[in-house]
Amino acid sequence: MDPRTVLLVGAGRMGGAMIEGWRVAGPVSMDELIVRDPHPSPEALAAAEQGALVAPADADLARAATVVLAVKPQLWRQVAAEIEPFLAPEAIVVSVAAGVGSADIAAALGGRQVARVMPTTAVAIGQGAVTVYADADEARARAHALFDPLGAVVDVEDEGLMHAATAVSGSGPAYLYAFIEALEAAGVQAGLPAGDAASLARATVTGAAALLAAGDADPAELRRQVTSPGGTTQAGLGVLTGEGELEKLLTATVAAAMKRSKELG
Repeated sequence: MDPRTVLLVGAGRMGGAMIEGWRVAGPVSMDELIVRDPHPSPEALAAAEQGALVAPADADLARAATVVLAVKPQLWRQVAAEIEPFLAPEAIVVSVAAGVGSADIAAALGGRQVARVMPTTAVAIGQGAVTVYADADEARARAHALFDPLGAVVDVEDEGLMHAATAVSGSGPAYLYAFIEALEAAGVQAGLPAGDAASLARATVTGAAALLAAGDADPAELRRQVTSPGGTTQAGLGVLTGEGELEKLLTATVAAAMKRSKELG
């Protein structure tokens, strides 16, 4: 077993994002990466050109000190059964399978130490949001070594909170993309050409996010700064947030995602 070698099991969209983030930020050298996926992503194939071992033989799996489980929750038991006999006994497992508890993963993978991680695909550009749970210090440290260079990392001490982190952060980018789609459509309804509505909506959201990231002000303060009393922004916010409707909608949205996260486990 090579202490630097990482086995990535599952190289779909999330696995591909992690590969790209590791390639750029450097916590995992491509020539120390093993990728196991029957349909590897373009990022995995690009990593192979830089020395990664893609489509390894079963015997190669024993080389990995860290096993990153990045398969769909519905498939994890099948995949775990396939790889467990070939893993090094001391290997540590880092799972990004939404909703799947660490005790279940450990039981299926020979009692090995497990850290659970919920990243966003923005880890590909070093701007991910990442939640980590582990009940063993070594497993937690291994997860941090992989993900600290890829974005903002938050530890939770209660594994039950991983469902909330999944609903807020893991699923959160899709909520934001849906908002942008709706804002673009509203711009078109208001008379803007589709291309202009798209450009304005996307630049507005990414610019606002960049401003939030660049400063110390919280979202409420930034909102107040651009909301003049009696102005156009206040009129729009009266519809969006009036009588707590936006908060109620997002509370229900997160609750539904949490429920599904628990079902997947």
